[in-house]
Amino acid sequence: MCLLVTPYTRLSRIAMLWLAALLWLMPDLARADDKRFRLSAPVVLVESGLLGYLVPRFALKTGVRVEVVAEASEAEIILGQEEGRAVFEGVGAVWRMGVSGTHPGAALFADWLTSEIGQRTVTSYEVAGVAPFGLPQVVEEAEAAAVFDGDPALGKEVSLLQCGRCHVVAPENRMGAIGSTPSFAVLRTFADWDARFQSFFALKPHPAFTQVAGVTQPFASHLPSPISPIEVTLDELEAIIAYVAGLAPADLGAPIQVQ
Repeated sequence: MCLLVTPYTRLSRIAMLWLAALLWLMPDLARADDKRFRLSAPVVLVESGLLGYLVPRFALKTGVRVEVVAEASEAEIILGQEEGRAVFEGVGAVWRMGVSGTHPGAALFADWLTSEIGQRTVTSYEVAGVAPFGLPQVVEEAEAAAVFDGDPALGKEVSLLQCGRCHVVAPENRMGAIGSTPSFAVLRTFADWDARFQSFFALKPHPAFTQVAGVTQPFASHLPSPISPIEVTLDELEAIIAYVAGLAPADLGAPIQVQ
């Protein structure tokens, strides 16, 4: 039996080979995207030189690259004067940081910039021997307390069962967590704690072992969960958030003041 090989057959084989190569590279491309995000800032802040000082130091520490784009451009981190958490002041303004989406590199930058190391990096920037930027000396306006509809009692129960393997979620499992993850009380200190919990299943490392019914895709056959999966429903997730809302934030001491 003789199979006829036509130019069309050869082209189809070539196309399939290219498709296979792209599918093989897709995980690497996704990881590369995780290591690069965009930061938008007004011209006056860019021209101050601060971002040129901060960005390389952050990239050197984390391996995450930052593309600085113009104000109002699409970006994962937005530095401006209107919305977000106050992170530093200088050149006549208090500068605030907003985070758009759940990009892991952007979340890492937000954590770094608001950490002791990030704040110290801001205040160590000098121009002609003068430090033009300092820590914000503003009193944040009190926000109306958010109301969460979930059942806190159920939230605690589900948290102990599903999250307590890694996190301290209540005094009952104080000695049962793995020790390298923040407790729920520490997570409660973050200004965006509710957003973090609402999208936790999309934040690393959770996607590898978390299933939210009706939201997440099943694990790929070649990428099974490395541990017994966390499996919750949307109602259970709402209950967890309601439980965390009632927790007292951990007392981490007074903010560090850098002279």
